[in-house]
Amino acid sequence: MSTRIRWGVLGAAKIAVTKVIPAMQLGEFSEVVAIASRDGAKARETADKLGIARSYGSYEELLADPDVDAVYNPLPNDLHVPWSTRAAEAGKHCLCEKPIALNVAELKTLIDVQQRTGVVIGEAFMVRSHPQWLRARELVRSGSIGEVRAITGVFSYFNRDPKNVRNHVELGGGALMDIGCYPVQIARFILSEEPLRVSAFIDRDPEFGIDRHTSGLLEFKSAHAVFTCSTQMIARQRIEILAEKGRIEVEIPFNTQPDRPSRIFVDRTGDLFGAGVSTEQFPPCNQYTLQGDAFSKAILSGGEPPTPLSDSLGNMAVIDALFESARSGQAEKL
Repeated sequence: MSTRIRWGVLGAAKIAVTKVIPAMQLGEFSEVVAIASRDGAKARETADKLGIARSYGSYEELLADPDVDAVYNPLPNDLHVPWSTRAAEAGKHCLCEKPIALNVAELKTLIDVQQRTGVVIGEAFMVRSHPQWLRARELVRSGSIGEVRAITGVFSYFNRDPKNVRNHVELGGGALMDIGCYPVQIARFILSEEPLRVSAFIDRDPEFGIDRHTSGLLEFKSAHAVFTCSTQMIARQRIEILAEKGRIEVEIPFNTQPDRPSRIFVDRTGDLFGAGVSTEQFPPCNQYTLQGDAFSKAILSGGEPPTPLSDSLGNMAVIDALFESARSGQAEKL
């Protein structure tokens, strides 16, 4: 194997074509050499547009390509585990979009596959590779703002397109699976622990059946994390980490733009008018490039990817418990 991992992409999903593939093509340790679609003409058109050497009219053909070392799986949520499994069984390492599974039970089947095949499999939480989040966690761990007591967040957009996979409950659609998984991930990432129990309130779309508004409360040993996510609300995202002696606000926590600097605001005074807020700015970077290269380096070095399946299991357990809490009307222990 060379010093660059050769990637193949399963499907021509929008996130792959517009964000992930162009970003990975800029990587130091990654190169995209093939793309597959169930529509061969679409695969060829996408390959030509993005400068990818080979295209295939089926996922099976791509998995049979001996020149593909790893695959990126951006398929709809219900196809994450089935095709990540097939990739692993074909000897390909696999970076799979979030949420990596529909529930804990399904994820455990993929963990069994990884243990049996020995390939690297990880979940695509690109935020874990971004400098602003690494810095936020560094500030928390340093103790410079004291003990964290709460993490609050919101993540929303508006989408009522009946054709969009996010509005199909049978495909794993809905707010919690699509975007609520991010504030869950971030709370666990910042606190470096798992919640003891969780509570949730869910409002479902009467036509689609998906959770269109979900609010969750995560009780950790050291802090509380609360969030609201919605697929039918004005676009907004923010995360705030509140501690004994300070707070950190992440301006654009999830959809940072590669051509713009990103910022976090650190307040150690508590001045309500913002007089004590300092700004830390990070140069423009592409978090998808960083994610791809981090995964490629994990393959090359035999290390763990940024979000290994062990971490995915913790995140999925919280999501399962949030759904159960909304159904039962009670707090659910993990």
